[in-house]
Amino acid sequence: MKLLNTQIILAIITTTLFSCTTQEQIQCDELFQTKVELEKNVEMYVTVWERVFDERNISLIDTLFFDPNATVITSNGNIEGIDAFKDYYSNFLTGFSDAEFKVIDAFGQGDRTVKHWQFKGTHDGEFFGIPATDKEVDLKGTTLVTMKNGRVMYEEDYFDNYSLLKQIGLL
Repeated sequence: MKLLNTQIILAIITTTLFSCTTQEQIQCDELFQTKVELEKNVEMYVTVWERVFDERNISLIDTLFFDPNATVITSNGNIEGIDAFKDYYSNFLTGFSDAEFKVIDAFGQGDRTVKHWQFKGTHDGEFFGIPATDKEVDLKGTTLVTMKNGRVMYEEDYFDNYSLLKQIGLL
C-alpha cells in the first residue's frame, strides 16, 4: 500500500511539473509560430535585396516578395506600388554599375524588421537625375520594414544624405 501511495504521489508530481495547460500550450505554439514567421521574413528579405544587387535584377521586386501596394516612405513623399518601388530602387543600379550591397545585420519583432546595410559603388551613371561623377561611394544605413502576409509592405531608409552628396562630389 505504501508503495502504491508513493507511486501515485510521484505520478501527480511528475504530471504537475512537466505538463502545460491547454491555454499555455496554445500560447507556446503561437509564440513558436510567430518566431518561425519572423525568421522566414528576415531571411527572405535579406536574400531578395542581396540578390537584387548581386544579380542586378530589379525584377525580383515582385508580388511574390512585395505587397502589390508596397510603399517606400521618403522625406519627399511616399512611393507607392510595385512599379514605383522598382523605379525608385533601380536608380541605385543605373547610377552605380558596380554597386555592392551587403546586409550587415537584420532582426525583427512581429511584422517589423530592421536592416543595417552597406552600399558601395562608383557613381558612373544617372542617379535620381544626378549625372555621373565617377566618384566612389561607401554608405551605411538602416531600413525599417513592415511585412504583411510574408511580403514587404513598407520600407523606410535612413542614411546620411549629406555624406552621400559629399561622396559623389555635389558638396
